[in-house]
Amino acid sequence: MPAKNPQPIERKPRADAQRNRARILEMAKQEFRRSGASASLEEIARLAGVGPGTLYRHFPNRDALIEAVYKAEVGDLASASDRYMASLSALEALRAWMLLFIDHVAAKQIIAPALNSIAGGPAKLFEGSRGQVLGAIETLVRHAVARGEMRKDIESSDLLRALIGVAHMAADPDWQESARRLVDVLIAGSRIAHEG
Repeated sequence: MPAKNPQPIERKPRADAQRNRARILEMAKQEFRRSGASASLEEIARLAGVGPGTLYRHFPNRDALIEAVYKAEVGDLASASDRYMASLSALEALRAWMLLFIDHVAAKQIIAPALNSIAGGPAKLFEGSRGQVLGAIETLVRHAVARGEMRKDIESSDLLRALIGVAHMAADPDWQESARRLVDVLIAGSRIAHEG
């Protein structure tokens, strides 16, 4: 009998802990976008509906929280490729992911001051995320080629370079709209030309 009671007790805190962690990350993302690296961790905890101790149990310091926010964003971007492939045509899945990538770049630019505050800088963090992003777009491109919707000579890195190039014009207030138009141009240019 005693062995059965701890099992339900162990599961509930784990689910609660996961929910707390997710809420903290969501509120931290919003606060870092709004206030940069100087965002108050106590305010993040309050907005997440947890005490400061709970925040520090999950994220022992500011750097750990900033890194976790960025990694969660990259993880969401990478996993979106599978969701899109399951629900959209191959080229539409690629288009949807590229539009999401633009949103990711915009968010990264907003949170950049917080990322730059990480001890040692964000280079390692960016390097680790590059593989996830490349893997996601490569999967989408291979899928579109295999489905006969996309030219075989298009490289996934070419598509990323084009989008990142537009993002470097971030001083232009319309860069995101320009990038969204570029996605449609890239998708149109990637289609297999059907003779008719």
